[in-house]
Amino acid sequence: MAITAMQSAATGMKALDTKLDVLANNLANINTVGFKRSETQFEDLLYQVKREPGVLNADDKPAPLGIQVGVGTQVSGTQINFDQGTVDMTRQPLDMCIRGVGFYQVKTIYNGTEVIAYTRAGNFVRNKDGDITLANSEGPLMEPPINVPADSTDISVTNNGRVMAKSPGQAQATELGQIELARFVNPEGLKQVGKNLFIETESSGTPVTAPPQQNGMGDIIGGALEMSNVEPVRELIELIKTQRGFELNSQSIKSADESLQTVTNLKR
Repeated sequence: MAITAMQSAATGMKALDTKLDVLANNLANINTVGFKRSETQFEDLLYQVKREPGVLNADDKPAPLGIQVGVGTQVSGTQINFDQGTVDMTRQPLDMCIRGVGFYQVKTIYNGTEVIAYTRAGNFVRNKDGDITLANSEGPLMEPPINVPADSTDISVTNNGRVMAKSPGQAQATELGQIELARFVNPEGLKQVGKNLFIETESSGTPVTAPPQQNGMGDIIGGALEMSNVEPVRELIELIKTQRGFELNSQSIKSADESLQTVTNLKR
């Protein structure tokens, strides 16, 4: 009856409301360094089987079709899209952009415990002690740690992740440390915890670490940042489609309500 239609449309509105939240977050982070857009996945719900396919008909032959009525939809998950973002050449000495596979590793506090977190944001700076830290609101230290002395000059990062600098009186730059990247079998299974950070989960698997350009890792572009991979036009198109879908489901509820009113009036 029309009640099933109302319930199905209601699940559609709820699912599309979740998609709207995801799209709004994508657009809000359009200028966030290293941000990766998310995509909403849907699945249909159980079906009311009013007649099984293949039931014998009057001629004792299997019917080619059954009668199956669905009861709506739900969000099956949100998938992180790890496509490469645009490269912004900043010329800042500790800015770095991963070109290809890999995450930077940083130490942070999550739920009161120190953990290794992973990020594609490459906006690194020095703290008061000269340690390289991520320039988010907490400033977590890079892992493994690299210290850049206060009197260092001509600081740079090579394609294979070596942090180089000159000391006073030196003509040649020396290596201060080696950046190590991490990769996962299923990066989409990482947990987003805000502040441009991801943490490992059972779904992501354990990380494989290696220097850039080794063991399947990408390389690093020094003096550059990987920006968000959000495409404004695509997100706006999805936003319009979501709004239209929401309106259509709302119209389905209205039509089902009118049908119920008609049935009620017939009984009178």
